[in-house]
Amino acid sequence: MTRKVADCRKYPSESGCTLSIAGEEDEVVRAATEHAVSVHGHDDSPELRQQIRGLLEDERVPA
Repeated sequence: MTRKVADCRKYPSESGCTLSIAGEEDEVVRAATEHAVSVHGHDDSPELRQQIRGLLEDERVPA
């Protein structure tokens, strides 16, 4: 299974967040949602989780 990555550096925020989360897709969605709620002030909702899932990228493994 391909690991997924959520990287706050790719999206502008007032805090200049640099967190990157990698793992299996469901793990990353769960952790990124918790981060978005606790750090960035978003409301936990199915829409937020779907948005996060849509922003995930495949992890690039160095050669």
